Amino acid sequence: MSATTNPSGGRPYLAIPGPSVIPDAVLQAMHRPSPNIYAGELLDLTASLVPDLKALAGTRHSVAIYIANGHGAWEAALSNTLQPGDRILVPASGRFALGWAEMAEALGVEIEILDFGTAAAWDMARISDRLAADKSHEIKAVLGVHVDTSSSIRNDVAGLRDVLDALQHPALLMADCIASLGCDRFEMDAWGVDVMVTASQKGLMTPAGISFVFFNDRAAAARARQPRVSRYWDWNERANPEVFYQYFGGTAPTHHLYGLRAALDLIHGEGLETVWARHARLAQAVWAACEAWGEIEDPQQGLRLNVADRDLRSHAVTALHLPSPMASALRAWLEENLGLTLGIGLGLAPPDSPEWHGHFRLGHMGHVNGQMIMGLLGGIETGLQALKIPHGAGALATAAKVLAEQVPTQR
Repeated sequence: MSATTNPSGGRPYLAIPGPSVIPDAVLQAMHRPSPNIYAGELLDLTASLVPDLKALAGTRHSVAIYIANGHGAWEAALSNTLQPGDRILVPASGRFALGWAEMAEALGVEIEILDFGTAAAWDMARISDRLAADKSHEIKAVLGVHVDTSSSIRNDVAGLRDVLDALQHPALLMADCIASLGCDRFEMDAWGVDVMVTASQKGLMTPAGISFVFFNDRAAAARARQPRVSRYWDWNERANPEVFYQYFGGTAPTHHLYGLRAALDLIHGEGLETVWARHARLAQAVWAACEAWGEIEDPQQGLRLNVADRDLRSHAVTALHLPSPMASALRAWLEENLGLTLGIGLGLAPPDSPEWHGHFRLGHMGHVNGQMIMGLLGGIETGLQALKIPHGAGALATAAKVLAEQVPTQR
């Protein structure tokens, strides 16, 4: 049966950790003829995006918009602040921190990785010890991923700033919020972040293809010291355009901008605090069900959450383990029989190893609500039963109880 077949009829559910479900309002906003890119409504619409993007990031500083995915934002952030031969420190708790480091290395930057594995958050004491040993301040930046989409670890970005400040270390603090922005609480200025990167296809609920680099005055000063920056990646004109095309280094991503406008209207209409609370509530329902499924006589033979400590789990994505090859079998069965697509276990095992088939991920980011999450969990329960995968009882009832207790009663 083709992977694109939807035997259940109705609308398929893409429950991967990005691209996320796109709201109808976003799709409708994008379903229009191409606009004039030299004058008219598109110019006013783009200008309206900038303050709302800053509000979402919690910053009063600058934002540059790129026609690129998150990897493009990575390269833009690096190209504007670092030179070949500079050294950076990268605390890693998943594949995406390593990927950002690898991109820096390809640009000639010397990288130093503190690898905490894929099931643990940053150890601030280890980071502090390494920075304290850097007496000559050779480390020019610390790159941290707030939520690593591969492991579902949520790291303490504000705590990392506290470490830098306590040591009076001048390194820039750069944060990847591609998976977390609009899902997990993030406050760029309050947390002392100098550069933040994100992209459109997760919490921002817009098709993949645009990304953003937010930067403060310290980062702008680092850019001013650069002998050269590629014209495309240079954030100066994008953040301070004199003419419209400079926002994008050329032709605007017209339909993405209309979609993004609709998505930001949804986010700010709901209220950012409410958005964060909704993601936390839905994540807790997912965790409750997964923990119930894992309650069997031999836990190693059943489902297991990648992150044991609830305080370290992302509210946007949950990484899970099943004995190989059950995870791949479950994903295939759900897609072929229920039209439900779960995420692959990216970064938790080599793709050519048997262990690859023992991992998967659930996306619960962006345009999701309680009935969608209960449908996702009900689908997984069905697949576990169909494939006779050992699992504990009562998962759906447990998740429903979480949602029932946390949703205010309307009178």
